Amino acid sequence: MEDFRSPDDLFKQEARRIKDIGKGYGKYLAPFIIFLIVLLALQSSIYSIGPDEVGVVQRFGRYVRTTESGLHAKLPFGIEKATPIKVKKVFKEEFGFRTRKAGVRSVYARNDYLDESLMLTGDLNILDVRWIVQFRISDPVKFLFNTRRPAGNVRDMSEVVMRRLCGDYSVDEVLTTKREEIAVNSQTELQKLLDRYGTGIDVVTVKLLDVNPPDPVKPAFNEVNQAKQERERMINQAWEAYNKAIPRAKGEARRTISQAEGYEVDKVNRAKGEAKRFTITLEEYSKAPEITRQRLYLETMSGVLPETDKKFIVDPSQSSILQMLRLEGEGGGK
Repeated sequence: MEDFRSPDDLFKQEARRIKDIGKGYGKYLAPFIIFLIVLLALQSSIYSIGPDEVGVVQRFGRYVRTTESGLHAKLPFGIEKATPIKVKKVFKEEFGFRTRKAGVRSVYARNDYLDESLMLTGDLNILDVRWIVQFRISDPVKFLFNTRRPAGNVRDMSEVVMRRLCGDYSVDEVLTTKREEIAVNSQTELQKLLDRYGTGIDVVTVKLLDVNPPDPVKPAFNEVNQAKQERERMINQAWEAYNKAIPRAKGEARRTISQAEGYEVDKVNRAKGEAKRFTITLEEYSKAPEITRQRLYLETMSGVLPETDKKFIVDPSQSSILQMLRLEGEGGGK
């Protein structure tokens, strides 16, 4: 005989069966829940800090301590929260370009960031200045709690400092002679701003990578630079010629003056010597006129005759030259 039962009876029967099964496993449910809670507590209370990091621990959002690298424990279930902060890593912010792919030959994107790199110089010219800022986290607590967007603050402050410094110099100075000075001053000014707002960030370096006129004015700018270089070249050539001619002329003038002074001294000394010699001779002549006259004659002839090739002695009483007297030998001429 078939057993005809209503759906309600079948449901009640199944419910009783399940209840009987639950009574058999009910004694294992409580230990399982306790084990699960302990496992979750262990999982949420153990945390690891990397070798280049420190951990900032918060309890209900309030800072309580800082932990070094390694394994540490904290209160579980979200009571305490540990945030790792990389304090040894050097971060980099790029201005006017972005590095798309780093490597031996890096790939950069430049054309979409002109709003960052266009600078107005002190002489009302526009330059495309691209630079980088490298920084690290010196105080993780200040870095985490004093600023909402630290990297954004570094970018905004760096742009402010760079625009102000570029406005203090002319376009030629920013392009050439003052680049290092601008980089050093911008690093100093940026660090002062970051310290004033307590960001916990130390600036490692600020470096100007590329300074150029904007693309639309590059041809005209290059022509102006070429004209300036040509002008400088001609000025340098003129100074070179000047530096060659003027010292040479001054040297010639000094040489001529020295020669004239030497000639003057020589003539004066000779004149004085001749006058003194004449005075001495006159004194001797006045003492013995005949002897002095004869001595002067002999001295003069001894100086003149050796310079003569042939010598002829003429006797006033004779009408012809003495041909047999040879005076070309010793005591005569050459």
